[in-house]
Amino acid sequence: MITKMERREFLKLGLAITGVSVGGGFLSVVSNLKGAFASTEEYRKKYPYKPHYTMLIRQNRCIDCGECMKECVKTNNVPGYGYRTTILERYEKNAIGLKREFIPMLCMQCNNPPCVRACPVEATYKDKRTGIVRMHYEKCIGCKTCILACPYDARYFNDERHAIDKCDFCFDARLSKGMKLPACAKVCPTKARVFGDLSNPNDEVFRIVHQMQKAVWVLRPEVGTKPNVFYTTSDREVSDEK
Repeated sequence: MITKMERREFLKLGLAITGVSVGGGFLSVVSNLKGAFASTEEYRKKYPYKPHYTMLIRQNRCIDCGECMKECVKTNNVPGYGYRTTILERYEKNAIGLKREFIPMLCMQCNNPPCVRACPVEATYKDKRTGIVRMHYEKCIGCKTCILACPYDARYFNDERHAIDKCDFCFDARLSKGMKLPACAKVCPTKARVFGDLSNPNDEVFRIVHQMQKAVWVLRPEVGTKPNVFYTTSDREVSDEK
């Protein structure tokens, strides 16, 4: 498991640059329309989840206020040594010096999750209705194979549960109880996190992912995980939001 400082510092290059080392592998990003693979008919047929829960992160709206992380800890009883969501930091040179930006990170809820394939006891699984990668905590034997398999360093061992833990879009804590948003999206003051249903053409997430005016990208597309967390930028400044 990489340290918190490493997590926040590893993205010091621009989004168009790949090959940034993290956790023994490479976390690269793609900033082009091909990154929005959810636009293809093949994708919709292969992953027909309803609702198909998805998060779209408007990366340039994140101000690193930490409200998402604090609310996640409170909602999901996350211990101090673990995390379900975090914020990475990157620096980019511009005309006046270094520009600092923040990139929210969480479990990507992959459509092709290597953690599920790696688990020897089927403790981690892909929910057939919603597409969320979830845990059977009682089955977990703590072998940590799924941690090694995850390209996004999105899992940790929870000593209290005696099992691996991770983000599940607050399914257990909120969505299954009728609440519409995960804790992080609910409290984000700049609306950097947009949560919704990728199977619904009227949903905001669907509209943003499928529009052609702005680039939509995913992290580490080369590993073939087909994430359900997408990234884009917003035309409006954060201060425009009332």
